[in-house]
Amino acid sequence: MINDREDWTEMEHEKADIKKRMQYILNMRPVFNKEALFSDGTEYYRIPAEPKAGDTVTIKFRTQRNNVDSVYLVSQEQRVQMEICGTENGFDYYSAQVTIGEDIFRYYFEIQYGWVTCYYNNQGVCMKHEGRMDFEIYPGFDTPRWAKGAVMYQIYVDRFLNGDPTNDVVTGEYHYIGDKSVQVEQWNKIPAVMGVREFYGGDLQGIMNKLDYLQDLGVDVIYLNPIFVSPSNHKYDIQDYEYVDPHYGKIVEDMDDGLLNEGDRENAHARKFIKRVTDKRNLEASNELFAKLVEEIHKRGMKVILDGVFNHCGSFNKWMDRERIYENQEGYPKGAYISADSPYRYYFNFYDENRWPYNPTYDGWWTHDTLPKLNYEASRDLYDKILEIGKKWVSAPYNVDGWRLDVAADLGHSNEFNHQFWKDFRKAVKEANPNAIILAEHYGNPESWLQGDEWDTVMNYDAFMEPLTWFLTGMEKHSDECRDDLYGNSDAFIGAMKTHMRALHMSALYTSMNELSNHDHSRFLTRTNQTVGRTASLGPEAANQNINKGIMRAAVMIQMTWPGAPTLYYGDEAGLCGWTDPDNRRTYPWGREDQELIQYHRDIIAIHKTETALMRGSLKYLHGGFKVICYGRFTDTEKMIVLINAGFDEVRVKISVWEVGVTDNEDMVEVIMSNEEGYTMEKKVHPVTSGVLDITLPRVSSILLKTIKKS
Repeated sequence: MINDREDWTEMEHEKADIKKRMQYILNMRPVFNKEALFSDGTEYYRIPAEPKAGDTVTIKFRTQRNNVDSVYLVSQEQRVQMEICGTENGFDYYSAQVTIGEDIFRYYFEIQYGWVTCYYNNQGVCMKHEGRMDFEIYPGFDTPRWAKGAVMYQIYVDRFLNGDPTNDVVTGEYHYIGDKSVQVEQWNKIPAVMGVREFYGGDLQGIMNKLDYLQDLGVDVIYLNPIFVSPSNHKYDIQDYEYVDPHYGKIVEDMDDGLLNEGDRENAHARKFIKRVTDKRNLEASNELFAKLVEEIHKRGMKVILDGVFNHCGSFNKWMDRERIYENQEGYPKGAYISADSPYRYYFNFYDENRWPYNPTYDGWWTHDTLPKLNYEASRDLYDKILEIGKKWVSAPYNVDGWRLDVAADLGHSNEFNHQFWKDFRKAVKEANPNAIILAEHYGNPESWLQGDEWDTVMNYDAFMEPLTWFLTGMEKHSDECRDDLYGNSDAFIGAMKTHMRALHMSALYTSMNELSNHDHSRFLTRTNQTVGRTASLGPEAANQNINKGIMRAAVMIQMTWPGAPTLYYGDEAGLCGWTDPDNRRTYPWGREDQELIQYHRDIIAIHKTETALMRGSLKYLHGGFKVICYGRFTDTEKMIVLINAGFDEVRVKISVWEVGVTDNEDMVEVIMSNEEGYTMEKKVHPVTSGVLDITLPRVSSILLKTIKKS
């Protein structure tokens, strides 16, 4: 009996021991997995993503399943323990709710695992809290949803298409910067080094004629370089902000003669030009044509952004009238250059008060006398006038969808004044059109303007164009320098992207203009030849030589899969090359297009617009090597992987795709793959084993993958 009792007791002890072991095994956690930690400012981890003051916001954080002891949401005011709100795909999701006040809300995460404490901020995991890297919420800062991930297309109007030859600038019509205007007869002529006075005849009707093409390409937004009355082909020297240039619009009143005589440099004698740009019938007809163009663009589901040049105008401007174009025209007051009694006298800063009439001593932007700097501080009338112009073009009958602001940080003579002006400009524009975007050209950190009460976003040089160009080509964006230390350097690329993206915040980042090329820099396709040069030093043909379309396709792959608004510069999609200004302003090569490259753009744009993960999803870096980068774009339901090999050897990589939520019952299929020869959309399947993708990347290739269920 005693033996039976002892045997029973021993069995119970064994059962208890087994139970303890089982409980230990069941509760045992893997080693702390820092790579699983994740949060960002997208709508998947911050709900709502763009809250207003007084809103309650749900903030989420991700860890590996059963891998941490606790997660805290830490802000200036509080430290809140987060609760598990869901478990999916091997991850635990923690959440906490906070109510947003009027001030910027800054926060980070504290993660505890045993004796280990670490932190998670805008830059990822860190062992010490750094306040400057906190996540930030700017109450009331929201950017138009239509602009998030929108495909934009920049048009330099004079070089896109001549749709109406009757409005062309004529040779000798007027004098500008040392010589007469020139009408270029050959559409394919390479721009001259001093080509600012050359006109190819592109106009609004040309854009109207090609809306089918742009719509078929997949364009969401058309961004127009300046279209207002101006003497140059670039039109950054505005002559009249209130009207579209009749050379782009309609000329209904003209004269057969009136050209400048040989040797005559006085634009006061340029009767044909004066008639064309001062006659209100021409000006009104041009505005009407523009309104019709915008209406047609809107009918097609696209939007329009205008270029606003408000820090300076041009010497031809009616407020200055250095060229004496308006001096004797009915309905135009005297310009500030003409008379000290001009109503526009204080629109500009004159250094010599004793030089009137015809006072040349005004302040020029960067000392250029063709670009008088506008003196807002001295004239409330000027201040209000520009605000009215900002409102005018986003209102009926024009209904433009926003402004791109030229060198916006240069407006005014102090930072304090500059910020106040843009606050007022934003208020005026948004009152007229709440859904309009305000997008600024800016070099350097734009953070102080992106607080929710000034700009919406920026042309993304620092967090896109420059790091991408250095990584893929080793070239500076003007083709003025080559850097071997940055060429193919994935650490430098990722570091630069992380640093500069932080300054944009999510609202600005996902609407930022991600360009490969534009009117100020060399064409990206030319940069792929890795040649330092300009037209003056090497000649224009060198810009077309030794280019690598494989690298171009890889760049487009990144452009279409990166957070922000991918922006094409007209002709890039057709294989257009060119050194920096003015060679980058070659005409669109109608009839000579690279059709394969156009189709590649068409296909990858369609993919971009179809996949929510690419439009508004999260971003996570997964791998970096020499000339190799890999990153994921993902939502709560979509998981996509981008792989880039910019090198000239194939590379085998192992990617931990589980980090974006790829599970063991999923494989990955190619959506599109490009290389030096071209591209394919063949649905090649790549197996995933234990959350790892083992894949060989061909030389000079880019691959976009998407999850599928294992067969």
